[in-house]
Amino acid sequence: MNKKALKTLEFYKIIEQLTALADSPMGKEACETTLPLTDIAEINKALLETSDALGRVYRQGAPSFRGAMDIRPAFLRLKVGSVLSIKELMQVSQVLGCTDSAISYNNKFETEDSLTDIFNELYSIPGIKRDIDRCIISEDEISDDASPGLKQIRRTIKNTNDKIHEQLSSILNSSRSMLQDALITMRNGRYCLPVKAESKSSFPGMVHDQSSTGSTLFIEPMAVVKLNNELKELEIKEHEEIEKVLAHLSNLVSFDSDAILNNLSILINLDYIFAKAKLAKSMKATMPRFNTNGYINLKQARHPLIEGKKVVPIDVYIGDSFRHLIITGPNTGGKTVTLKTVGLFTLLGQAGLLIPALDNSELSVFNEVLADIGDEQSIEQSLSTFSAHMTNIVEILKLADKNSLVLFDELGAGTDPEEGAALAISILSYLLKNNVTALATTHYSELKLYALSTDNVENASCEFDVNSLRPTYHLLIGIPGKSNAFAISKKLGLPDHIINDADSRIDSDNRRFEDVLGDIEASRIAIEKQQAEIDRAKKEVTDLRKKLKEKNDRIDRAKEKIIRRANEEARDILQAAKDEADEAIRQLNKQMRTLGSTSELEKTRSGLGKKLADKDSALAEKKSKSNKHKKVNAQKLKIGDEIHVISLGLDGTITSLPDAKGMLNVQMGILSSSVHISDITLNSNSSGNSSKEESKVTTSGYKLSKASHISPELNLIGQKVIDAISLLDKYLDDAYLSHLSQVTIIHGRGTGALRNAIHAHLKNVSYVKSYRIGEYGEGDHGVTIVEFK
Repeated sequence: MNKKALKTLEFYKIIEQLTALADSPMGKEACETTLPLTDIAEINKALLETSDALGRVYRQGAPSFRGAMDIRPAFLRLKVGSVLSIKELMQVSQVLGCTDSAISYNNKFETEDSLTDIFNELYSIPGIKRDIDRCIISEDEISDDASPGLKQIRRTIKNTNDKIHEQLSSILNSSRSMLQDALITMRNGRYCLPVKAESKSSFPGMVHDQSSTGSTLFIEPMAVVKLNNELKELEIKEHEEIEKVLAHLSNLVSFDSDAILNNLSILINLDYIFAKAKLAKSMKATMPRFNTNGYINLKQARHPLIEGKKVVPIDVYIGDSFRHLIITGPNTGGKTVTLKTVGLFTLLGQAGLLIPALDNSELSVFNEVLADIGDEQSIEQSLSTFSAHMTNIVEILKLADKNSLVLFDELGAGTDPEEGAALAISILSYLLKNNVTALATTHYSELKLYALSTDNVENASCEFDVNSLRPTYHLLIGIPGKSNAFAISKKLGLPDHIINDADSRIDSDNRRFEDVLGDIEASRIAIEKQQAEIDRAKKEVTDLRKKLKEKNDRIDRAKEKIIRRANEEARDILQAAKDEADEAIRQLNKQMRTLGSTSELEKTRSGLGKKLADKDSALAEKKSKSNKHKKVNAQKLKIGDEIHVISLGLDGTITSLPDAKGMLNVQMGILSSSVHISDITLNSNSSGNSSKEESKVTTSGYKLSKASHISPELNLIGQKVIDAISLLDKYLDDAYLSHLSQVTIIHGRGTGALRNAIHAHLKNVSYVKSYRIGEYGEGDHGVTIVEFK
């Protein structure tokens, strides 16, 4: 790839940002050597890896590769039998630790991607790292536990040091007058005492040093010379033992050196990939699609070197219906930025880097990206602006072919406009003839006409707001731009007579062409405003529809909730009433069997009536006052009136008038009961006209929300037949209402009397489909399996 174009398009500035995001020194080296690729398979592979790494960064953050140290020089020495130093062994431990961290990071992801196989190539060697960390504490210290011999030597060194200090302390105390200071010092690695010069002859020992004034001599007392010698010998042994430890660790590392170097290579590659992912995250970049047919389609592309708040996204495409794009418009309007964006994005994509544009943007693979952008005037080489540009263009024409992307900024500028325009058209015609993809910026009207009249060439312009004298930086493909020189000059205060004079000097054809461009621009702006209004109206309609749907959904949910709550309350009331009725029946059967007393039966029946009245009263309290029944006038009642008992929900006939407490007797079929006047309403054909609709309880449509509380089996062992049948009847009703398909009745084996009674009862239950004795594993003859219809 042309290095001059890489510099012109500021590719290296992006690489500097990429390098700063790598963790390891070798990862930074890999970033610095990044260059565009030309094989589409390699490009797509690199892009996919970067995209998958970006996905991982968004989900779990980026792994750290700071432990990927450069141990390659150390391993070269290791291969020839050298022993690794403490620092080098610590670096090996860091590499092994980084490997384990990367493996652990990858294990967090259950789904596989293009990086899974790369991570899976890492090989954990925990034993070597454990041994190194056990033996080495820091770059300056080996652990006592590195070897038994080292531990013993250091224990002896400590004991020897203690003996030396004891001896010196004793001498220090006994010879205090001969000493300059009461302290123990070291000279040449041996323990000494500071002795006054005049006391030298009285203090036996070896002189190792003296002070600068000569008044103090540093003497090693004869009493500790032997101990100091022993200490020196021990230090030598310690050093030898440390060398043995380092040699042992080096041998361990040497055994797995190939695996460790392979791990390092993988870690560096991953560091490079994740650096690209972190760069993509910072630029809010996406993965482009690549082709080999010269087609480029960038959607909302943002130049990565322009500050995020200032950059204006552009849409640009080329290579489908046209191979050349001629961009016109005023200065500082964004023409050059458009060229650089297309060129830089092509280089970034081919280097495996994501681009700051919308998803599904497309780029094409080019073998060369050639650019003539900027003023390359050179005084030293006696080159004018035009000469410098033309020198560059000559080189471009030599290199350009159908697999090249060529970018021209102000093509033909710097010389006579007529000659410059003619040269520009000829250059573009030559490139078009050779099927070269090219983008060029210009101010020449001749190039606009060339684009309008030539197949495979399209005009484009950078929008400019004349009122504010500011560019909008929007690229408009298919519309040639105006330089707006007269409008800008007038806005800046140039006198009208000068502008009018200048206008009169323009060729009539050029003036008409510029007027047509102005009309096209005005029409475009009007259409865009209309389209914006239409889009706004569509958005409002969509928002209103969405709000209406959400409102209807809320109403439906509230309706379902209210109905469900009502049904559940109705279910609770019905279930409570049924439980009371079942209990009353059991009590009645029990009393009939034991006492046979009608008074007791009447007492139980009255108690049931009271409980039912209490339930209905609680329900009636929830109704609004407007739905309460009208009071019955006691004076208008007469025997034989047809009434409705609210608490029982039954119709009957009055058999006695109310007493002083308001109690009266009512005959309801075979049931006779004493009720209060407040608990009755007159039927429509009686002396009053209160409606009995007030007392009806709607029971249809309730949901069995308590089905989960019904057990699938009933244990009747130990029950008398009459009690068992009563319990069975209630249980079958509950189970059937709860939509259980099958239940188990446990009756035991015994004499078979309870089983026979249960089977006889089941024959008469209408909703029982079938019943059978249990099989092996179900309870055998001790249970009966019942299936419902």
